[in-house]
Amino acid sequence: MTRPTFKDFKAKALDNPAVREEYEALAAVFAVKRQLIGLRHQAGLTQEQMAERLGTQKSNISRLENLNATHSPKLETIEQYAHQLGYTVQLDFVPFNR
Repeated sequence: MTRPTFKDFKAKALDNPAVREEYEALAAVFAVKRQLIGLRHQAGLTQEQMAERLGTQKSNISRLENLNATHSPKLETIEQYAHQLGYTVQLDFVPFNR
């Protein structure tokens, strides 16, 4: 008997409409956080170094990048983070796929 993969687990979980709705609601926040982490890695910076650039503590950067955090970061915080890495932030509004 083979052990189910994460991909299998995710597919089964998303068959549940309530789980799918919550997953889709969080998708944008997860995407932003993954981008922040990717940009920091691309710049070759640790969380400690990023914290120094932003004049904050490493724990704040960890919380900002944490995919399991219970709150979303402020747009101003995301902009400051991006600017320190040489980026600007653009927002785009798209209609729901209904």
